[in-house]
Amino acid sequence: MVRISAASAKSARRFVHGLALIAATAVTAATAPVHAQSWPTKQPIKLVAVFPPGGSVDQVARILAQPLQAQLGQTVIVENKGGASGSIGAAFVAQAPADGYTCAVVFDSHAVNPALIPSLPFDTKKDLAAVSLIGTAAMTIATPATSEYKSFADVATALKAGKPVSYGTIGNGSLGHLAMTLLGKQNGLNWQHVPYKGGGPMMQDAVGGHVPLVIGSVFVVKPHIDSGRVRALAVTTAKRSPELPNVPALAEVGYGQFEAPAWWAVLAPAKTPPEIVARMNAEISKALQNPDTAKKLEAQGINLIGGAPETARVFIEKQIDIWGKVVKDYGIKAD
Repeated sequence: MVRISAASAKSARRFVHGLALIAATAVTAATAPVHAQSWPTKQPIKLVAVFPPGGSVDQVARILAQPLQAQLGQTVIVENKGGASGSIGAAFVAQAPADGYTCAVVFDSHAVNPALIPSLPFDTKKDLAAVSLIGTAAMTIATPATSEYKSFADVATALKAGKPVSYGTIGNGSLGHLAMTLLGKQNGLNWQHVPYKGGGPMMQDAVGGHVPLVIGSVFVVKPHIDSGRVRALAVTTAKRSPELPNVPALAEVGYGQFEAPAWWAVLAPAKTPPEIVARMNAEISKALQNPDTAKKLEAQGINLIGGAPETARVFIEKQIDIWGKVVKDYGIKAD
């Protein structure tokens, strides 16, 4: 009988275990590209718009769905899952199978929610992978056409003279609320916040002259500027908006490099294979270069950006850090 020492047996077990690990790694390496290559032939792709129909997120998702469907040769469905400033839809996608068939189209509120909603059922940075940054848009500060304020300087003068001035936003914790809070605190502008339940009611009151200032994305405000019912005073991006070339940026009227853009992005579940994320990113980039698609998105006031998934990740995480600090520093609460 051949006797095997304990040390030899242990070495043998390690050798077999090592072979098993090598085999498992080889299988994973072989199947991952196959999985990516088969995408998206298995089933329709779902773009989850994290806000209700009719708003900018819904519009962006539907505009993207058309060219993506043609390019991929697969049905692309837009499904609206609104609520809790977009966090319900984002949670749905974070918990979806990481197979490339479910993505989220999110808005700037996505970066505010982690600080504003402590009970989020997902980790914004860890549970979702950035696919593409679609673009940014100016937030527009506007006043009723009948207002005494002809410029943003007029507003600042009134506030510093002790006159009460209020401003409307689409809600507590919205980017507009945070931007005006930060702008006010940094520059001694002690205005009062009036939260509305969305852009429609806010603009209705602005048109009626019931609130002296409002702040909203170009998508929300521009139709009322074009109709002559409100007057734009400034935009919150570092440069003027192409859609509002005659409206100064805050930086031009003495407020440094203040920048608070609205933005839209596409995300996927965090464990989605990187090959699929890269393919989806490439298809979105191609769609953004389509003149018809670009024209439709730019008509929403969006400055198209695109770029690699890493570009989107860095941008989004920076926004999370910036606005999370504002929420914490100034004790901002959700509705």
